[in-house]
Amino acid sequence: MDAGLLVLRLVVGLLIAGHGVQKVSFRLGGNGLAGGAEEFRRDGFRGGRLTALVAGASQIGSGLFLAVGLLTPLSAMAAMGVMTVAGTVKWPKGLWVQNDGYEYPLVLVVVSAALALTGPGRWSVDHALGVTAWPVWVAVAAIVMGPASGLLTRVVLHRPATATEGARYAQAAE
Repeated sequence: MDAGLLVLRLVVGLLIAGHGVQKVSFRLGGNGLAGGAEEFRRDGFRGGRLTALVAGASQIGSGLFLAVGLLTPLSAMAAMGVMTVAGTVKWPKGLWVQNDGYEYPLVLVVVSAALALTGPGRWSVDHALGVTAWPVWVAVAAIVMGPASGLLTRVVLHRPATATEGARYAQAAE
């Protein structure tokens, strides 16, 4: 079981962290912080560079913490939060990823929730520090607060598209 948790943590954590690196740099195929800010603007979010920076840092931090199994319920909560925001962006396109849907962010949210519940396993920093006996209520709180924080972020930072942006989006989709 510990080997499976290690593989799961490494793959999911590093993918989430890599996604954050793309938001704030030219590494891993990213478009730099300006590109990350533009992506958020296109997706209808306020905040520009600050939004991209916070989202990228949250993804990098939560992903790396998940990968090494450090403060697992809290890192899972942060990962669920940022991936819930990503899911809300893709929600109108439906579930399936081939249509740019929310399938992939949903998988990352669910895997993060599972890691919050199971813990990171023996091959983790949490285990090395002796903090693997997280009470169940901590995992449940993380599972509730992670997506809730993502939804709150969406409500606070999302702005309705103007008529011009809506027309531009419709033309781009054709």
